[in-house]
Amino acid sequence: MDRVPVTSTTMTSVGYDPDARILEIEFMGGAIYQYLEVPEEMFRDLLAAESKGRYFNLVFKPRGFDYLQL
Repeated sequence: MDRVPVTSTTMTSVGYDPDARILEIEFMGGAIYQYLEVPEEMFRDLLAAESKGRYFNLVFKPRGFDYLQL
């Protein structure tokens, strides 16, 4: 999956596959996670967030998406 670099203290890049509804995040330290059945608007909101880490922890994470660690 293609990811775009982001300015964040917790993430280095994020990508989204709209057909599969998979959000992929590369975190600092190199861990890569794929979150399943994520609405595209949440990907757009993450990219637009002033603090991507805060958005992830306060909005995204509580939704409890299934995920895979690559």
